[in-house]
Order: sequence, then structure tokens, then C-alpha cells
Amino acid sequence: MAHVSDLIATDIDQYLRKHEHKSLLRFITCGSVDDGKSTLIGRLLYESKMLFDDQLAAIEADSKKWGTQGGEIDFALLVDGLAAEREQGITIDVAYRFFSTDRRKFIVADTPGHEQYTRNMITGASTADVAVILVDARRGLLTQTRRHSYLVSLMGIRKVVLAINKMDLIDYSEKTFRSIVEEYRNFASQFGLEDITAIPMSALRGDNIIEHSARMPWYHGSTLMGYLETVSVGESQQASSAFRLPVQWVNRPHLDFRGFCGTVASGSIKPGDRVRVQPSGRESRVARIVTATGDLPIAVAGQAITLTLTDEVDVSRGDMISAATSPAEVADQFETTLVWMSDEAMLPGRPYLLKIGTRTLSATITEPKYKINVNTMEHLAAKKLELNEIGVCNIALDRPIAFDAYKDNRDTGAFILINRMTNNTVGAGMLHFALRRAHNVHLQPVDLDKAARARIKGQKPAVLWFTGLSGAGKSTIANIVDKKLHAMGRHTYLLDGDNLRHGLNKDLGFTDADRVENIRRVGEVAHLFVDAGMIVLTAFISPFRAERALARGLFEQGEFIEVHVDTPLDVAEARDVKGLYRKARRGELRNFTGVDSPYEPPEAPEVRVNTAQQSAEEAADLVIEKLRSMGLLD
Repeated sequence: MAHVSDLIATDIDQYLRKHEHKSLLRFITCGSVDDGKSTLIGRLLYESKMLFDDQLAAIEADSKKWGTQGGEIDFALLVDGLAAEREQGITIDVAYRFFSTDRRKFIVADTPGHEQYTRNMITGASTADVAVILVDARRGLLTQTRRHSYLVSLMGIRKVVLAINKMDLIDYSEKTFRSIVEEYRNFASQFGLEDITAIPMSALRGDNIIEHSARMPWYHGSTLMGYLETVSVGESQQASSAFRLPVQWVNRPHLDFRGFCGTVASGSIKPGDRVRVQPSGRESRVARIVTATGDLPIAVAGQAITLTLTDEVDVSRGDMISAATSPAEVADQFETTLVWMSDEAMLPGRPYLLKIGTRTLSATITEPKYKINVNTMEHLAAKKLELNEIGVCNIALDRPIAFDAYKDNRDTGAFILINRMTNNTVGAGMLHFALRRAHNVHLQPVDLDKAARARIKGQKPAVLWFTGLSGAGKSTIANIVDKKLHAMGRHTYLLDGDNLRHGLNKDLGFTDADRVENIRRVGEVAHLFVDAGMIVLTAFISPFRAERALARGLFEQGEFIEVHVDTPLDVAEARDVKGLYRKARRGELRNFTGVDSPYEPPEAPEVRVNTAQQSAEEAADLVIEKLRSMGLLD
């Protein structure tokens, strides 16, 4: 590798000491496809002499095989490591690269420009201090350029380099450069992005990358490397903010030690400082700051530490330890900006897992207040969010959390959403503020509980959740079970899908979003019946596993009995008592389960019956027998 500094050859210890105390800048390159992001980073690596001789030899060979520069070195190949990227000439994954100069160390994230991989760009932006947004001088601002710029702003990056690339292909036109800069500044001003440094360049030719280009004598600003080496990121927001420590692990190696481990998200802490454990609100003082190399007199943002407290305070993984004088907020309902990153649309009311810091909770999202047109910043009405769409929504959690608004603290105000069934990340969001009703609405304590109400009825409460295709026989079997339980003197109630759509759910249609809300309401009503000590039966198609899982989660262990009426589609369609399948096949009935809307069968129901092989009476007897085996019936 070429010498980054002569000290490497003459005094390696001095070089390492000097290198250790250099400042570190994290930056991201983004923009549309083929704007030259990978080429730019490859050029920076090459010019900073961070390549070994064998890497140079390999890139020369790869350029002949995969390159797009007619035999010359294709710098993009230094970054585009995946075979698919080399074949297509695009970046798919986020590629992180490290390099340094005599003045500063750098970690750069090269992110995909293709719209399909916008989610990867968000990953790269989450830790960056500066964004380098590339624009092809021939094409100007594109939709993905605007989307990335808006996402950069959302992710809290305030310093932007507008790198107008490929100036060599427009004969280094100053007029074109000025026109693009003016258009971009007008666009960025709509969402408060103002610290913009525009640089005309050619990443392939090296113009204005390391040294000023003689081909653009009209440009008198900084080169890209000059900007990166000197840009002031100041005292980081994390260092200057109030102390926050998300607890990752409770360390209890023996009876005399109990410490709370995590990485300091923001602020600083010293022994003797008063802290508050959230969301419980209990307070104590810091006794020690323990690390692998010994106790510290002070800990700051970015350090991994273990805190011990002077009092016996209940602290668990997922809790937040905050400065007592300026604690985080605590709430369970928020307004958020949400970036949707899944091919499967976001459906209001559907349960997702929300991960914030070290805590994972159940969350539901309301219908978006609006989604944002990234070209015009216009607010548009929306019922759901599709892939790469950005919207403002309310989110409700199953329990309170400690948080800060994202604009105040990126670490404690950002979250991701996870599909409960697949564990795929489907969205990323930023918390704005707690909803007022989260502070105004509280559970009212009552003296009679579920056990007392069930005791007077002489039974154990439960919900029998019948699910299956239309025509499978759910309502018929549920009705028979209901009569049998009534004959035994049990207190029951049957919630039938069609009946509820005449009242409680009369405002809902049959879109996926409406089906989700339909089942959410049924689950809540069933939960109230069980709390009243009843045995409640529900007969709904309930086609989605996620919603059935949400309903199950409302009940205690052993209270939710899922009954899958597993009737084949051809048998259910042949019955077609209500004529619905015929209408659906003719196109007169849209979003009909089994025809143009999916049914996701249960994977492990408590009871499975098949009415193609069993009579409704026999199926009902199987359900009754299951209740007896579970101890719900004498």
C-alpha cells in the first residue's frame, strides 16, 4: 500500500498515536442510479492511497472484465462487490468503506440508487454526519434524488454536499451547474435543508475531487476532499444532549454485584449523578461506572459501560436510564413519520413489532394522516402506505416506553417495524411527540375482576375462535357448540361475522385494510366478554395470521382456542349457500377470500376439523371434547 504518511516507514508508533486522535467523519453517498456514487468512492480510496498493490492489480483486471470505461480503471468496482452489482452496473447493498488522510478518518456508506433498495439507503443514513448527494449533470434532479434528499433530512443529517457529477459529459458547463444548484436549493428549502455545499466534479476524471480542476476555472469553492477534511460537525448532538442509557443487559455475576449494561446514547454521566429509570420513574444515584479496563470517572456518548446504582431499583433490559434533571418522555401513543420498506403494503390496524433501542413491543398503526409526494412535498390523502412511500401516522404501543423526539435525539427517537410472521423489517420511523390522549386517558381501576365474574357463573372464561373459508361451516358448527354449552348451563355468546357487519362493523368493506380492522374490533369485543367471565364464540373468516395472532395476544394462556374449519376450497365453493363464490368468479364481488384475496391457514390451531369428512355435529363434539381436555369444562 502506498504510504499514507511517511511516519509509517519511519516511526510507526508515532503514526498510530497520531491516527488514534484524528477525528472521525461518517458520511453517506446517495442519489439516483448511475449518478456515479461508487465511482466517486473508488476515486477517493484511490487518491487517498488506501489500496494495496494486489488490490490495484485486481481492479485493473476486473476493469477489463466488468468495467464500463473501455479498458481504463473502473473505480466503481472497488465498491460494487456483489456479482449482481458488477453485472448490472448498480449498487444493491450498502457498502461501508474506511479510509483516512493526514487530517481525518472517514467511514463512507455507499448506498443503492435504485428505488427498490431505498430501505438500504436509510440504513446508511442512520449514522451519518454528512450526506453527499450525487446528481448526473446531464439528467439533473430525478425523483430518487428528491426522495433521498428528503430522507436525509428526515434522518437528521443537516450538512449536504450537492455533488454535480459527470461535468466532463456536458463540457464543464457553468450554466448547467448553476441551474441545477438553484433548482435543488429551492426544493430543499421546502423541508429545511439549508447547509448545502455544491461542487461540480467528474468522479471518473478526478475533477475537483482532491485538487481543483483546471477545466472549471469558474469554480472557486472547495474540492470534495477539502470539504470532507474540514467540515465541522461540532460537538455531537449525542454528546451535548441529556444522558440516556438504553439498558441492554442486567449483569449479575454474583450476589454482591448488579450492574446495568449498555452503550451511552447521549450525554455524559459521573458517579454521584442522580438518574431516573424509565418508564417506571424510580430514581437513584450512580455508584460506579464499570468497564472492562476499570472504573471510569466519567462516561460519554458512544461508550459501552456498566452502571451500578446506590439503591435497589428494578431495572430490566429495554428500560432507559436517564438524567433525573432532564429525563426522557414516557408514553404509549405517538405521531410519527414512517418510511415504508416492504413490498406488502402497510395496513392500518395490523399488528407489527416495533423495536426502539433495546426494547421490542407490539404496535398498531392508524390510517395515515397523509403521505408525502417527494417531488412537490405535497401532502396527499392515503389509506395505506406502499413500498418506499413516506407518511405521517399515529402509532399505539402495548405498553409505555421512554423516548425523545427524533429531532432532539436520533438514538432514542428512531424505531423500526417488523412483520410479526416473517421477522422482516418493513418500516423505519421517527417519533415526533406523544399524543395528548396518551397522557389524558388512563385505565380506571375497578373492584370486580375477571375471576370474580367467572366464579359467580361457575365457569372458566374463554374464546372459541372459528376460522376458515366462506362456506366452510364456521357459523353452523359454532351455533351447535353454543347450544351444547347452553344446555350444560354455561354462559355464552356467539359473535358471528355477518351479524356484526349489520351493526358494529357496518362501516367496513372487504379490502385488506378493512378486514384487518374488522378482526381487531372483534378481538377487542371478545376480550370484553371474556373479562366478564363468559365463554364467547366468534365465527369469522379472519384470513390473516397476523390479525389472529393479535387477537390471541389479548388473552391469557389457555383462554384462546383457535378452531380451524379446514374445508377445501372446492368443497366450500361447491356449497356456495350465499352465492358469493359465483359473484366473485364473475367479478361482481372483489377481494373475496379464496378467489382474489388470500386465506392464510392456521399453522398450529388447538382444534382442526374438516367438514368434507365430518358432519357439523361431529365437528362440534370435537370442540366440546377439546374444552374438556383443557379443563374448561367439568
